[in-house]
Amino acid sequence: MNEHFNDMLDRIMKATGAKTQVELAKVLDIRQSSISDAKRRKSVPAEWLLKLYRSRGLNPDWIVDGQGEVYLKPDMEGAFALPEVNEPQAAYQRSPARGRVVNVSSMAGKMNGDGQWRPEFIEQLSLAEIYHAPNLLVVKVDGSAMEPIMRRGSYVGIDTDQKRVLSGEIYALTFPEEGLALRRVFWDADAGVFRLRAENPAHPERLLPAGQEKAVILGRCIWVIQSL
Repeated sequence: MNEHFNDMLDRIMKATGAKTQVELAKVLDIRQSSISDAKRRKSVPAEWLLKLYRSRGLNPDWIVDGQGEVYLKPDMEGAFALPEVNEPQAAYQRSPARGRVVNVSSMAGKMNGDGQWRPEFIEQLSLAEIYHAPNLLVVKVDGSAMEPIMRRGSYVGIDTDQKRVLSGEIYALTFPEEGLALRRVFWDADAGVFRLRAENPAHPERLLPAGQEKAVILGRCIWVIQSL
């Protein structure tokens, strides 16, 4: 895992021309301590991949595994990269990854005649292919319940195929006449209920009786994109 992380970081450094962590922090517009934190976790944050795609056109798939085209935005090719990263596509064994534009819904959404929540799209987001799923729903957070891990204004990807509860994971839940909520879901076997918990302690815990989860859970949250 550590070697894989080092490879990703090396590709980022080469593609951006950064020689030191200080220079890389300037490229990513983050604190140098954030790079140290990523090294300690041995994980490249999704926010870095999005920033590098938006600002430099770098292919997130190439950063992660070294495969595919280096650039998804041809007009940016060579504008920032060092010569050694401009490898020919023929050297790779799969077709290049592509980005796509997805619709983004508000959390308030809209209610149908039965009082059930439905998405209401308010904007669009350019999304790298690695963030996509067959039945992905993207919502823009408009509340504080999941702060600090999901701040107001962040974008959250919800895989609506993943409805089975894995205790401790974050799910999108809908309640009649209330709208969509993001909560960690815990199974309490002794009480026979699911405990829905916010990250922000100002929001109280809510209980969901067993058997009702299928009607309430919209899907599992699989990523969040927000400013550092």
